[in-house]
Amino acid sequence: MEAERARQNSPTEITTDGPEPDPSPATNLTNGNRQPQDPQPPAQPEPEEIKSYELMLDLSKYILLLATLVATVTYAAGFNPPGGVWQETVTSSDQLAGDSIIRTTSYCQYLVFFYCNATAFASSLVVIVAILFLTIVEEKKKHRVPLLPLWAVMVVDLLSVMGAYAAGTCRDKPTTIFSLVLVGAAIAYLAIQMMLTDPVQEKRLRKVLMLLASLPRNNSCTDPVQEKRLRKVLMLLATFAVSVTYVAGISTPGGFWDNTENGHRPGDAILKDSHGKRLTVFLCFNTLTFVASLLIIVVLLDKKPPMTKAYGFIAVALISLIVSYTAGSCRETDTNFYVGSLVIAVLAFMALFQVAFVQDTIKAARDTRFLTKIRTFYHSVWSLPEAITIAPGPKTNDSRVAAEKSRSLVLLLATLAATITYQAGLDPPGGVWPDNGNGHMAGDPVLLTVNAKRYKAFFYCNSVAFVASLVAIILVQSKVMLQTYVLEAAMVLDLFGLIGAYAVGSSRDLTTSIYATALAGAVLVYVVIHVVFFTLNHANPTSEEIKSVEKRRKRLLLFAVLGATITYQDGLTPPSGFRLQDDSGHHAGDPVLLYNFPRRYTAFFYCNTVSFMLSIALIILLVNPHLYRPAI
Repeated sequence: MEAERARQNSPTEITTDGPEPDPSPATNLTNGNRQPQDPQPPAQPEPEEIKSYELMLDLSKYILLLATLVATVTYAAGFNPPGGVWQETVTSSDQLAGDSIIRTTSYCQYLVFFYCNATAFASSLVVIVAILFLTIVEEKKKHRVPLLPLWAVMVVDLLSVMGAYAAGTCRDKPTTIFSLVLVGAAIAYLAIQMMLTDPVQEKRLRKVLMLLASLPRNNSCTDPVQEKRLRKVLMLLATFAVSVTYVAGISTPGGFWDNTENGHRPGDAILKDSHGKRLTVFLCFNTLTFVASLLIIVVLLDKKPPMTKAYGFIAVALISLIVSYTAGSCRETDTNFYVGSLVIAVLAFMALFQVAFVQDTIKAARDTRFLTKIRTFYHSVWSLPEAITIAPGPKTNDSRVAAEKSRSLVLLLATLAATITYQAGLDPPGGVWPDNGNGHMAGDPVLLTVNAKRYKAFFYCNSVAFVASLVAIILVQSKVMLQTYVLEAAMVLDLFGLIGAYAVGSSRDLTTSIYATALAGAVLVYVVIHVVFFTLNHANPTSEEIKSVEKRRKRLLLFAVLGATITYQDGLTPPSGFRLQDDSGHHAGDPVLLYNFPRRYTAFFYCNTVSFMLSIALIILLVNPHLYRPAI
């Protein structure tokens, strides 16, 4: 009994997926026989129900986050339907200002979108309430709640989101067929996953997918703790990818026509006339990202998720996200080439850091005459850091634990940064031209015409931040890369890209941009001064103090990431929108609030800028334990 009680209270056992882990060879040491026993546990009355229940509890906060984001985007899409709204009232044609355009031009499409979107919104609210009720019941240690109704509502939510997306993104025949085929394939996959219970068939499907994806077969996690962590990481990434691609697909970049001039059809995308192929590429790859992200969620909600499928879907989602960003944010072919070059440049930058780290490691190994390590270094570049950090020691263990703790936080930061930069690239500051004019075409960014240098500076800074975020998302999956400077370099590049894009995109003159950049420098200088001069007498913390600091650090970092996300979007797209034409001394692309209420806009701009720069400084501070422990 004492051994059993000690085993149940072990910290390593608490972190596993279930409350009753399978017996291991270590549990039979008391018999004096160290031979591993066959894992045949005693009678388990309801193993499948227990696994499903524990899985739902384990992923409850991520399912809650998913339902919250789906409710948010469907709520916004209900008030801003695809195709836009009428700007003027025309009595003769029953056209009322503020009404949905596709309600008049394509009533059946509007009904499908409206009811699917409303169903997704309502079912998301039901899922939120059900998850909260489930956690309350679990905290009070009462009887388990049946999960079948919750699963049914989640399936309805998933199908409704796909239906609303398919109806809202129908722009022409090719994109409609492509969207319907992908959505149909996703529904078929969901049905197969629900009906497929034969483990032999599951193994066959997994082998086929491994062969097609050319992935190593040892990618599946056997460690339950590592599998749980990886499941949460991919769930978080897929959740944000679903939300951002849903919004981008419904509100196509470039806007929509609201008149019939020059043969235009109201509700059609403006880019369809001037950049039809580019719009088709954007919609197809954005849809591919959306469907792949939904399939990732379906795979991860399985009791035994085939991680090879998850890796395949996440690779498709990331590649499609880059292609859709390039197609939706660029208007010229050479710009596409430059954005593609950015991906190569960022990867080369990471490789240079890796090479520098390898050279320093080899030099240190030569100084200490570790010839065996040198052979390991040249054997595989990716195993170099692991070969060095595998040596025992308290410092190594501390760095490894710190790296594992920072994994989810770095992923959250990179995911949110990729989300806001993706949206900013598709909906640039200054707005887009509503019609053709002198030197511009409908759907082109206004800032590109009136101030091309400023727009290009914003575009490339934003693109660097977007690509660096995706690279960080990939690097954070590797334990080896967590313990090198490559991931840190990617995050620093990401943050500086955000700062540059904000400073250039939120202002319209050089002086204001300099002020915004100076605020960033002032905040960083204050952080350094605070840490250096106000924490000199900081004593060595105890273990309890470290735990308390880590909890506060997680909360502060979460607030800082959310603050940076909100203020970045508000700075690039300020309240009241932008002017779309030059008249009465006004310039197209300038904020409307700047002319109507200049003092109010100035107060908003600098308060928002200070909040953004403080959030970035907090993020930099809170990722380094040498800075945040004495500061907090």
